[in-house]
Amino acid sequence: MQSSSGAPILQWSPDKKYSDPERWVCIYPAYINSKKTLAQGRRVPKEKCVENPTHQEMRDVLVAAGFKVGVENKLYSRERSKELLYRGRIRVQLRNNDGNPVNKDFPTRESIMFHLCEMIPKLKTRQNKSAGDQPQNNPSSGKGKGKGKGRR
Repeated sequence: MQSSSGAPILQWSPDKKYSDPERWVCIYPAYINSKKTLAQGRRVPKEKCVENPTHQEMRDVLVAAGFKVGVENKLYSRERSKELLYRGRIRVQLRNNDGNPVNKDFPTRESIMFHLCEMIPKLKTRQNKSAGDQPQNNPSSGKGKGKGKGRR
């Protein structure tokens, strides 16, 4: 695919500015998913991660933090499931054209991921889900669990 100038679209070149979306950092939901292993693409310590984050939640948190955000319909290469739930890639402008961070509180990709892990559980959509899951406590659910035959 070529643009009108003859250069390939979305290919990195040194003369691109930090404000060009091609220079923005990419963050996949798998990077902060507590259900993933390091081999499956998690990049944050498990105790700080979020359970099954979506690209919509990530976008909401980053827009609220004042970042310029782009959402792309991409699938993470290590993701086995091709469902819509796991699709999505977030692009975030990390630096201004002069090379300084857009937001002084988040100078690196890792600091943005830690912020996402901290804020996604506080979203209203997450709080409603957890409140709806709690009343399903059945006292009889422990019945019938005996010792199995085990390995032979």
